[in-house]
Amino acid sequence: MTPQNSWWSWDHAFAVLPDLLFEGFKITLVATVLGTLIALVLGLVVAIIRRSAPRIISTPFTWVVEFIRMTPLVVQLVFANLVLSPYVDSSLSIGIWVLGIHYTTYMAEVYRAGIDSVPKGQWEAATALSLPRMRTWRAVVVPQAIRNTVPALGNYAISMFKETPFLFVIYVPELLNVAQNYGSTYFRYTEAITLAGLIFLAASYPTSLLIRRLEKKLA
Repeated sequence: MTPQNSWWSWDHAFAVLPDLLFEGFKITLVATVLGTLIALVLGLVVAIIRRSAPRIISTPFTWVVEFIRMTPLVVQLVFANLVLSPYVDSSLSIGIWVLGIHYTTYMAEVYRAGIDSVPKGQWEAATALSLPRMRTWRAVVVPQAIRNTVPALGNYAISMFKETPFLFVIYVPELLNVAQNYGSTYFRYTEAITLAGLIFLAASYPTSLLIRRLEKKLA
C-alpha cells in the first residue's frame, strides 16, 4: 500500500479513474456535443439575420449578441439556473443551453466572417440567374461560408469542452466536479485533479491536431 501521507497514491488514482471516465467524462462529453450543435445552428441563424434582415431586426440581435459575449459564462450559468430551475428539472439541460447560447455569439461572428469572404461575384451571379434569395443563401453562400469557417468553429468547440468545468457552479457532476467530490471525500485531491487534467488533454489535443490538418486541407 502507498503511504497515505505521500504526494501521490496509485491506489487512489486507480480508485477515482472509473468515476472520472464513466461519470464525469460522460457528462462533460454530452454537454460539449449538444452545446456545440446548438451553437452551430443558432450561430448560423444569427449571422444570416444580422447580415440580411432589416436594421429594425438586426440591430436588437447585435445588442443581444454583444451583451451575451461580453458577460462571463459563470454569471450566465448562475443566473439561468436561478431563473429556470423552478421550471426545468435538469441542471445539465440548463447548462447545455447556456453553453450553446454563449458560444452562439462567437460562432455567429465566425459565420459572419465566412459570409463576408464569399466573393462579390457569387452574389452577382446569383442575382443574374434570378435565383430566389433563400436559394442563394442555401445553395451558393452558406456552403462556401461554412467551408471557410470549419477550422475556427472546431476551435470554439474545443474551447467549449475546456469550459465545461464551469458547470460545477450549478452542481452538474461533470469531470472536474467528480474529481473535487472524490478529493473532499477522501482528502486526496492530487490524484483526482491530475487525472481530470490529463483526460481533458487526452481528449482535446488530438481534436486540435485533427482541426489543424483539416484547416491545411481546406486551404
